[in-house]
This record gives sequence, structure tokens and C-alpha cells, in this order.
Amino acid sequence: MAGLRPTRQRIALAELLFAGSHRHVSAEQLHEEASTARVNVSLATIYNTLHQFQEAGLLREVAVDASRSYFDTDTSDHHHFYIEDEQRVVDIPSASIQIQGLPEPPDGMVVTHVDVVVRVRKQTA
Repeated sequence: MAGLRPTRQRIALAELLFAGSHRHVSAEQLHEEASTARVNVSLATIYNTLHQFQEAGLLREVAVDASRSYFDTDTSDHHHFYIEDEQRVVDIPSASIQIQGLPEPPDGMVVTHVDVVVRVRKQTA
């Protein structure tokens, strides 16, 4: 698992995360899925594991605000809609966004990537 020791809990969480298609999941959602699957793991362990998977390049973190993040199993460069009233993240088709006119980074720095999260909610009448 990309340089991580394959503990029982990491393997169980990886099976939950990577079974099926790409998805966006919060630590709380994964904790609920783990409980349903009878995987005995604390929320703190899930947070730690998600961040370890991210550091190993297996996941991509999508921060929707200062206190809420989702983890994306698709690590390719792409952007997201955050649907506020559903607390859900969905991919924006890659051809839909063009980023131009980025500022020059500080001396000695390079831009590694740009994350765009467009916040949306259902239109009210």
C-alpha cells in the first residue's frame, strides 16, 4: 500500500474506500460505513488513515471549508462542486474550467496544482 504498513485496519478501510467507482467520502461517512461493515475502528484512526493514504498518493483531499474535508479516490487533476444543502462533493467535467492568469509564485517556488471548489445550492423559488 504505497509504502504504508498493511495493518488490518488500513486494509479494511482501503477495501471500503476503493471498492467500486471513484467517490468522495468524509471521515464521518467512512466511519459509518466501517461500523456497518463491523470494522471496529475509531474516528481518530480513520482521520489518521485518510491522511496517510493522501500522503501516499492514494487519495486527494478536497477541503470545502476550514472545518470540512472530503477525500477523493480519483487523484487526477480535476475540480469539484460542493452541494451545500446535501453536503456532497461531485466532480466538475475537466473541460468545463480553464484557469488563466495565475500570479507568479514567490521566488524559489513553483505552482504544484490548483484546486477549485465551486459551492452550489438548490435554487429557491
